[in-house]
Amino acid sequence: MKQIPMTVRGAELLREELDFLKNVRRPEIIKAIAEAREHGDLKENAEYHAAREQQGFCEGRIQEIEGKLANSQIIDVTKMPNKGKIIFGATVVLVNVDTDEEVTYQIVGDDEADIKSGLISVNSPIARGLIGKELDDTVNIVTPGGNVEFEIIEVNYV
Repeated sequence: MKQIPMTVRGAELLREELDFLKNVRRPEIIKAIAEAREHGDLKENAEYHAAREQQGFCEGRIQEIEGKLANSQIIDVTKMPNKGKIIFGATVVLVNVDTDEEVTYQIVGDDEADIKSGLISVNSPIARGLIGKELDDTVNIVTPGGNVEFEIIEVNYV
């Protein structure tokens, strides 16, 4: 199976979610199913069916997270020497050449991506255009809004 790149923080968040689902959410759902069964006829028991549906979603998410963690390749950039090259996990400060607007992105795994927090997926057009580039390079990125030229002014392995 294909390895899934993940930062240390991303793996930690998935483990926390897995722990919550197994130790908090799953027992809550089991209790809700037991209470709904006590109400009698299961065919017309909406509470029972809702609880069973929640159980299906919960168990599916548990399996999904366990699969991702089992196939993850956890990359800790803080332990790598920073040579100014953009790699997975690096935090990059870019300046839009046309507008002088400065943006900061960290390149992370798909599950960790949150553009509002400056976390972009390694599979996004911007990240794909940045990987392998170096400090002070100028990069032309094809975005949904058109071509944007960025200058790389900072590369951090934090």
